[in-house]
Amino acid sequence: MRRVCLTLPTHRACPETIRAVAAEAAHGARHFRAEVHLLILDSSDAPVLAEHRRTVAALPPVPGVVVHHLDEAAQRTFLREVIARSGAAEPERLLGLMLPSRVSYGACTNRAFLFAEALGCASVHRRDSDSRYQHLDGEPVFPLHHELTALGRPAAEVAGLVSRSRLDPACAHRPVALVGGSFVGEMSVDVAEIRRLDPLVYEDVIGLSVPDGYPEIWRANLIAESFRGAGTAAFAGDLTTLTTVSPTRVDMCNVALAREVYGRVPLPPATDTIGSDYFLLHLVHDARLPGVLHNRHIVNFHTGERRSDRGFLAYQLRFAKFLLSTPHLHSVYAGTSAAGAALLDTAGALRASVVAGLVRESTRLDPVENAERLDVVDRSYRKLGGRYAEAADFLAAHRERLVDEVREDMAEFAVLIDAWAAVVRASADHGMSSKDVA
Repeated sequence: MRRVCLTLPTHRACPETIRAVAAEAAHGARHFRAEVHLLILDSSDAPVLAEHRRTVAALPPVPGVVVHHLDEAAQRTFLREVIARSGAAEPERLLGLMLPSRVSYGACTNRAFLFAEALGCASVHRRDSDSRYQHLDGEPVFPLHHELTALGRPAAEVAGLVSRSRLDPACAHRPVALVGGSFVGEMSVDVAEIRRLDPLVYEDVIGLSVPDGYPEIWRANLIAESFRGAGTAAFAGDLTTLTTVSPTRVDMCNVALAREVYGRVPLPPATDTIGSDYFLLHLVHDARLPGVLHNRHIVNFHTGERRSDRGFLAYQLRFAKFLLSTPHLHSVYAGTSAAGAALLDTAGALRASVVAGLVRESTRLDPVENAERLDVVDRSYRKLGGRYAEAADFLAAHRERLVDEVREDMAEFAVLIDAWAAVVRASADHGMSSKDVA
């Protein structure tokens, strides 16, 4: 029986999301006769964790669905054992990259990849705690349906199952490596307030996320479309496209990847950096691996915690680090785009060593560029005043550290890529069983 991992990483209260994702897992088991492992990786504090345990315990048993609810202690035990088994150098350093003390969107998904290997899964399907499903005729619209229909099958077979195909025929023999959709609702990055306060400041700040060299008309369009997802239109019927999927069309709350992707290259484990978990979307696209883009978009919303003073400042730090990481990432993406199909070996597998080399090259970028980026953020936020001026003060106080930290994040990413194959093998050898179920 095909095994798949439907994962929900969380560090906040989300009992409703747990119940909704469990219903999606049941849909997959019923309609595809798959063994769906619902993996909840929980970094919440003790009261929220206890609430989640009660929620999981109350889930109705469903044939074909196996639920794993793991707190950070259980995750750490597993990782320590796997890293030791891998024989990798500097095991404590790797453990810190896999389970850092600070928020890391890439690291939490990397942990899901390793647990999926231990469970013998063929794919990982990721959802987020601050999102929910659309409905049609009173029923939830589950992306898992399209993911299990196409993922891992030769693109030539999938061509007859989708609404349309825009895939280069030269890629038709390759298996579908990615299936994804976007989101509707609130912006994926919480910057709508900046746009309301001052559209020109918004253009200056968001423009920092656009690669250099774009013609002004394209640049303006990218700024206008950034973080907007699929807009606000409600789901009215399926539309699926077989293609090399653009990273800008997929959100990480609504994506599935085949193990042939994440088993070769992990995500950047950067801390306090939004967007750090989108790396593999670019890699799949640039390697010309087939994917399916669908319109079962998930509804994105922002939690109240983000609007609090403490949450606001934490978010502005993560946003600033995202803006500082973009020159490094764009340097890597320029290299992967130029490499194209050369990113694959003769067996069609991703060349991790090529990716690691490009990541290391990016650490040699002149830090002056990022210092200038911080100048733009500082000027812009002081124009906005209020909490944004306070955020500018905070960022200014940590200016040199932030620039250095972003470069160090990329260097650490290269270290993780080098060790990844051994850690993945050790995870598969480790295995998990029913005793690991919550």
